[in-house]
Amino acid sequence: MTTTEQTTTFPMARGACPFDPPPALRPLREHRPVSRVRLWNGTEAWLVTRHADVRAVLADPRLSADMRTPGYPLISPARAGRAGQDTPPFIVLDDPEHSRLRRMLISDFTMRSTESLRPMVTGIVDDLLDAMAAGPRPVDLVTAFALPLPSLVICRMLGVPYGDHEFFQAVSARMLTSASAPEEVAAASDELRAYLRGLVEAKVDDPTDDLLGRLVQRRVRAGELSVDEAVSTASLLLIAGHETTANQLALGTLVLLDHPEQAAELRDTSDPTVVVRAVEELLRLLTIVHNARARVATEDLEIGGVRIAAGEGVLASSESANRDPEAFADPDRLDIHRAERHHVAFGFGVHQCLGQPLARLELQVAYPALLRRFPDLRVTRDPDELDYRSDKVVYGVREVPVSWGSAGKGSRRSPDPVAHSAA
Repeated sequence: MTTTEQTTTFPMARGACPFDPPPALRPLREHRPVSRVRLWNGTEAWLVTRHADVRAVLADPRLSADMRTPGYPLISPARAGRAGQDTPPFIVLDDPEHSRLRRMLISDFTMRSTESLRPMVTGIVDDLLDAMAAGPRPVDLVTAFALPLPSLVICRMLGVPYGDHEFFQAVSARMLTSASAPEEVAAASDELRAYLRGLVEAKVDDPTDDLLGRLVQRRVRAGELSVDEAVSTASLLLIAGHETTANQLALGTLVLLDHPEQAAELRDTSDPTVVVRAVEELLRLLTIVHNARARVATEDLEIGGVRIAAGEGVLASSESANRDPEAFADPDRLDIHRAERHHVAFGFGVHQCLGQPLARLELQVAYPALLRRFPDLRVTRDPDELDYRSDKVVYGVREVPVSWGSAGKGSRRSPDPVAHSAA
């Protein structure tokens, strides 16, 4: 058993490359893989940086995900604001509450259920690319494509009017800004929940054939789910459903354009394996949930040879784990043929992202379609000069101005190799 006395401030600053994790993570992973860090409010926690240890943390039931547990590490003022919610989302609850709520949603996020959405996703992608091709250039890829795609998809799935997207995107931005004051985050959360409560209560009397409508009719009316729990679940799905995929899509496009040979191969391939592996590689490389997944020990235990006492907070760094050379050969290099799929971009264990099949589907459709439609797509500003969202819970980029040589000269409805493979 070993301990360490050195303490580092967390979160850490990013370096020169906007696609890489903070450079300070590397020496920690190599020399002090379980180390003490100091948070914004003066409290301390253990930071875990090796891939094997991160997976062990996320799979250990002795480490609680419940934000209300004493000692839970609140890594930002915004997180402190969310910790005060009366009905937390199931992702920050422990079993049996976590499993009870998660089971009510699983049928909508199976591989089979998600695959049935492919025609809808493909249609949305084509329509957005049509609008890009017909509009002025340069155009912001984030507002024209990366953000509306997952927003439209999750709105249709949930039964939330897309016409209200400016409201819920603005509210979620306030909730996910790390420096937001706790009271500001709490107020934004209350606004979103009040909006969603109106939708949920309307669906009690007026059933709709969407995820929220089915949840209300099958669970709320049966007394298995409270209205507050339904609202909390809707809030989680709505925010996660558009924020994460939008930022992954924008950042991933920047990375691909920085690697033109691999972008061309993804654009021209008819091999579904290439598309699937390319998406997994971009998920691994970027790891946009970038400020670690928080846990707190409910009993004494060891991680990587270090004793963790009951009541101490633990932060599992997914972005460090996904660059661990013990888990991935040459981990800082983009390789769209990389076969390993044991990255932790979606987490690991019982709390791993419920919506990951949907995110994968959207990315598998979107990246190749964008590159086919605009084969000479280019960023009109130096990527180093773009405004990256390091102040957010989800890492990303605020604006990506792009242009191309002629109006949508590529194929509008090229074959989707992953769809053909699934069929």
